[in-house]
Amino acid sequence: MSQTVSMEDLLRRDGVLVYKTRGVSMRPLFKENRDLVTIRPFEGRLKKYDVPLYRRSGKRYTLHRIIEVRDNEYVIRGDNTFVKEHVPDNAVVGVLTDFQRKGKNYSVSSRGYRFYARFWNLIYPVRWVLHKCRRFCGKIKRAVKGGNKQ
Repeated sequence: MSQTVSMEDLLRRDGVLVYKTRGVSMRPLFKENRDLVTIRPFEGRLKKYDVPLYRRSGKRYTLHRIIEVRDNEYVIRGDNTFVKEHVPDNAVVGVLTDFQRKGKNYSVSSRGYRFYARFWNLIYPVRWVLHKCRRFCGKIKRAVKGGNKQ
């Protein structure tokens, strides 16, 4: 009988996790099945704009950006999502330290990456409005198409 090893176990054992991203919640930074992320353990509290790997509902893991640090929890949102999550400290497994995007290596401490993280968060209100407009236009388009079926 095989035993499933958790990401926490791998991180404790090896001191690092490197894996291909899945999902679209961190677009445009990461593209699914293309980019590699490096996760390492951390000490103390994380900071705004850090990208923790955390446990969600059991054994599901998620990599999203911190948008606010609070006592005993972080407010987190994916770069391509519009919903905030409240994540307790004890759900955080590790933190993004490096990544490979389109075959090129980046560190989260680089100036370009730090600019991206702050800029992407700064324009969130504009992205939210565009998202709502796109959804509204899609509803109108579907309604018009539905009305043309006779």
